[in-house]
Amino acid sequence: MKKILVLLLIAVLLLSGCSKASSTLKVYNWGEYIGEDVIKNFEKQFNAKVIYDPFDSNEMMYTKVQTGESYDIIVPSDYMIERLISEDRLLKIDKSLIPNMSNLYEGVKNLPYDPNNDYSVPYFWGSVGIVYNHNNVPKEVVESQGFNVLKNTDYKEKIYMYDSERDSFMIAFKALGYSMNTENIDEINEAYEWLKELNDTMIPAYVTDDVIDGMASGLKDIAVVYSGDASYILNENEDMSFFMPSEGTNIWSDAMVIPKNAQNPELAHEFINYILSYEASKDNTATVGYASPNKEVLEEMSSEGGDYYGNEAYLPRFGYEKDEVFKHNEVLKQKLTDLWIKVKASK
Repeated sequence: MKKILVLLLIAVLLLSGCSKASSTLKVYNWGEYIGEDVIKNFEKQFNAKVIYDPFDSNEMMYTKVQTGESYDIIVPSDYMIERLISEDRLLKIDKSLIPNMSNLYEGVKNLPYDPNNDYSVPYFWGSVGIVYNHNNVPKEVVESQGFNVLKNTDYKEKIYMYDSERDSFMIAFKALGYSMNTENIDEINEAYEWLKELNDTMIPAYVTDDVIDGMASGLKDIAVVYSGDASYILNENEDMSFFMPSEGTNIWSDAMVIPKNAQNPELAHEFINYILSYEASKDNTATVGYASPNKEVLEEMSSEGGDYYGNEAYLPRFGYEKDEVFKHNEVLKQKLTDLWIKVKASK
C-alpha cells in the first residue's frame, strides 16, 4: 500500500511539473520595449510565468536563435523576419487563435516581408525622420533640403547621426534619389561618398539611444531619430519639431513571431492575441512611445486628449510612394557594413 501511495505521489509531482512547464512563456524582445504592466497582467490572466529576455539588435537576436536557443515569442524587425521565413525557422500563425488581429490598423498589415501575415503579427511600427530645434533651424530649410540638411554647413558640429550603417545608408540613398534597397554598385559608391563627405565636413556625433536625452536637453540642433524616440523628445522639449523628408524614408515594423522550436506555441498565440488587446496595446504605446498597431489605440492616443495629440512624430506616414521597407539582402548588408567602417574610420 505504501508503495502505491509513493508512486501516486511521484505521479502527482510529475504532472505538477509538466503543468508548470507548460504555463511558462519565453519571450525574446528589444530592451525597454514593453508596457509597465503588460507582463504582470498577462501572467495573472493566464496563470503563467513569463521569462523575458532583451536583445539590442536583430543580428544579436539571430545569432542566439541560430545556436538553437528556444523561445516561444521573438520580436524581430521586418527584414529579419523575411530572413527567418526564408530559412524555414518560423511556425505559421494560427489566425483562428488570434481574433484580436481584427484590431490591426490597415497600415501595419500585409507588408512586403510577410504579405499575408502568415508568420508574423505587428507589435510596433514607425519611421525614421529628422528632429530639429525650430528656433535655430527654420522649418522651410528642413522641408526644402530634406535629408540634405544634414550636410548644411550652417549646422556643422550641431548634428546627431544615428550610428547604424543601415539607417545611414538609407538616408544617403534617399537624399540621392535612390531606393534604399538598391543593389547598383555605382549608387552604393555614390552613397558612400555622400556619407564620407558628411562625416568630413559636418563632424557629426554618432549616437544611438543617447540621441534621446541629447535632443530632449537641446544639446544639438538636428538629429536622425526613430519616430518613437522622437515622440518622447517632442513631448519633453517644446522647441523640437519632427519632419519626414519628401524624398522618402524607412517605414519599419517589428512583429511577433513563433520559432519552430518553441516549447509552448499555444501560450504564444495567447500572448500575441493579448498584446493586440486594447488594454495591453495602450500600456505598450503609452510606456514606449512607438505607434500602436491597434487601430483604436492609435487613433485615441493621437486624438485630442491623447498622450500624443499634436505630436508630429507619433503617427507614421502611410501610403507614401517613396517610403520603403527594408528587404533582406545579406550580400548588400555586408557591403554596407564594410563601407560604413571606412566612413567611421575617416572621422
